[in-house]
Amino acid sequence: MVLGVGRRARNLEEFGANMGALAGLTEPAPRHAVTPQDGDVYITSWAKSGTTMTQQMFHQLRMVAATGKTDMDFDDISRMTPWEDTATILDMDMNAPQRAHPRGFKSHREYERLPAGSRYIVTLRDPHETFVSMHRFFDGWHLESGAIPLEEFMPLWLGGGPGGCDYFTHLLSWYARRDEDDTLLVTYRWAAKNQPAMIRRMAGFLGLDLNEEDVAAVAASTSREFMHEYKDRFDDAMVCAVMDEKLGIPASSDSTKVQAAGSDKKSVPEAIAAEIDRMWAERVEPVTGHADYASLAAEIDARTG
Repeated sequence: MVLGVGRRARNLEEFGANMGALAGLTEPAPRHAVTPQDGDVYITSWAKSGTTMTQQMFHQLRMVAATGKTDMDFDDISRMTPWEDTATILDMDMNAPQRAHPRGFKSHREYERLPAGSRYIVTLRDPHETFVSMHRFFDGWHLESGAIPLEEFMPLWLGGGPGGCDYFTHLLSWYARRDEDDTLLVTYRWAAKNQPAMIRRMAGFLGLDLNEEDVAAVAASTSREFMHEYKDRFDDAMVCAVMDEKLGIPASSDSTKVQAAGSDKKSVPEAIAAEIDRMWAERVEPVTGHADYASLAAEIDARTG
């Protein structure tokens, strides 16, 4: 039986109906929640802020450290680093053995809603870029192509994805932890442009020994070109299968998170950009002293080195 509206959403109400149908697919069970273990790592960037790239980097890094080789023998990167906020949708055992140590999990949550005593890897991104990127991601998959233009997308952007929070709550939570030993906080642009340096920093953060050949191997498998070539591994294949079966949304939809080119914040409509800037001025600037994302990113990049 097809649930929800039986197709891609054409408006916000239909999107809500489809998401509500997915949320009710499986009764919550203990296996759907992470039982914390020492050494657990959460890759917990905000939506469309580098999560997929960081998942891939983390998984390849730990596999090279454990086996001497990279590993692309999977259908969905989120099977390698599971996402607790989709566990009931997928009926996934969050505590199933992983291929290498440490265990890694995907999240879009702020610090306060993750298990204390873990380690956290976070990449930050310009909010205007995340707005465009999220719209590109939803349009033609969750949403009928062109049904909800950028001008009407703000309510979905504010949601932040399953189990997430709004952009500003996430940013402030992790900015406050920028000096904590359990948190690796960088900007997405820095990590993408300086992948070998990011890999070395992540390896040190995780306590894994890599030589320069290892670093090069991980960098090669984390490049935009490589990930685009293997984009079927980064397109939410597990969620796509469930949406095909339960919502009537074809699994062949373009759900890939790896685009050939990045998102251009200049395409954000003027009124939307002004509203994002207003929220930044109201919520972020008084806490951080930074009038915009570029200023905050400059601080984080300077601390990264």
